[in-house]
Amino acid sequence: MDGNGRWATHRRLGRSNGHRQGVEALIRTLDHAYELGVYCVSVYAFSTENWKRPKREVDKIFEILREYLRTTSSRLIQNDARFVVMGDLTPLPSDLREEIDRLRAATAHCRSHVFNMGLNYGGKSELARAVNRMLAEGTKSIDEETIGEYLDTAGLPDPDLIVRTAGEQRLSNFMIWQSAYAELYFADVLWPDFSGEDLDRAVEWYRARTRKFGDVPPGEKQQ
Repeated sequence: MDGNGRWATHRRLGRSNGHRQGVEALIRTLDHAYELGVYCVSVYAFSTENWKRPKREVDKIFEILREYLRTTSSRLIQNDARFVVMGDLTPLPSDLREEIDRLRAATAHCRSHVFNMGLNYGGKSELARAVNRMLAEGTKSIDEETIGEYLDTAGLPDPDLIVRTAGEQRLSNFMIWQSAYAELYFADVLWPDFSGEDLDRAVEWYRARTRKFGDVPPGEKQQ
């Protein structure tokens, strides 16, 4: 969800205003995705690299996240969406971790959809933590299925479509294991301006793709 800072800068506003508008974009995007029948939506809210930002901005991001998590439970429950988190939560402020636990518990019964938020998340960090857990448990044999069981996303489907906004064209350490066969869609729109129509365009683009997974397209297979 890129472009919050640029959105604010273009309007001569503080970066925190961009992050707040980014939350509004997240709310409407989630609602629209669930209306489209999307089962699982994963978002990159705070990366392992985002700690490099000025402490004042990091603190403001956490403040905005706390407010959002505190007020979104009824909306997620209305959408029958279960809240899960991927990432190492240990370094996060204790009150933010409390809000995370509260929201996970409040939506644990939801079954129609999943809202997966990446907090202090990085794909490389996730893989390293998975390997350390396997070593700690004495795992003797490791294959792709075993690795998947130790990732933060265990039990969730791999992403079919990854949307990146603001003209950026890279994964930036996001779900690098899970995205091996994801379709990558790059939008020029800044995240706070991302709309239902933008999501519709991404989904229509995805539907037009031929997903082969290394195989020959069905229409080209020899009889």
